[in-house]
Amino acid sequence: MKSNFLQSARHIAVEGPIGVGKTSLARRLAEHLDGDLLLEQPEANPFLARFYQDPRHYALQAQLCFLFQRLEQMRGLAQPGLFAHAVISDYLMEKELLFAGLTLDDDEYALYRQIYDRVSLQSGPAPDLVIYLQAGPDTLISRVRKRGVEMERKIGDDYLTRLGERYTRFFHNYTAAPVMVVNSEHLNFVDEPDDFQLLVQRIEAMRGPHEYFNRGN
Repeated sequence: MKSNFLQSARHIAVEGPIGVGKTSLARRLAEHLDGDLLLEQPEANPFLARFYQDPRHYALQAQLCFLFQRLEQMRGLAQPGLFAHAVISDYLMEKELLFAGLTLDDDEYALYRQIYDRVSLQSGPAPDLVIYLQAGPDTLISRVRKRGVEMERKIGDDYLTRLGERYTRFFHNYTAAPVMVVNSEHLNFVDEPDDFQLLVQRIEAMRGPHEYFNRGN
């Protein structure tokens, strides 16, 4: 039986670095809750493949494209009644600043931040719950290589390592919504039903704004 917390949540966001399993878990949660999916659309960003080929020249274009793409998706959450069920997304709007800080130089970031601050107010309220998936650098690198997405072949190991570190710092200070921090190193929410049920149980038992779930704890 689902908890009142899960039943009443209007927006659950699954977050974490590239390759950690955000989209797979978001799909599983949407199925479990009979919810609506709000997914990133990297294939719709015409600058992303070029960014992976030449980060210095295409970082700002890629970031702006993602910003406006996600803003358009998130606007619906600010309109009561637009979604009939709970919404499960595989991103937070705030992640844009995390990636921008990693990929842009100082002048570009200053410009990007001005644009972000002006438009992000239209993105709706904070989620009711954030599930932050963690994994070590070696695991992230292995998962990205294993899934074999062509444009991701150019992602360097150092980039994935620094991205994971930035996510850790970001969520250490994140207070906009309750957060369940999940070490996903030894969990498979798609192929192992028991793993998914363990996560649901831990969410149902949440009592504080920042809790942790590791296999065996």
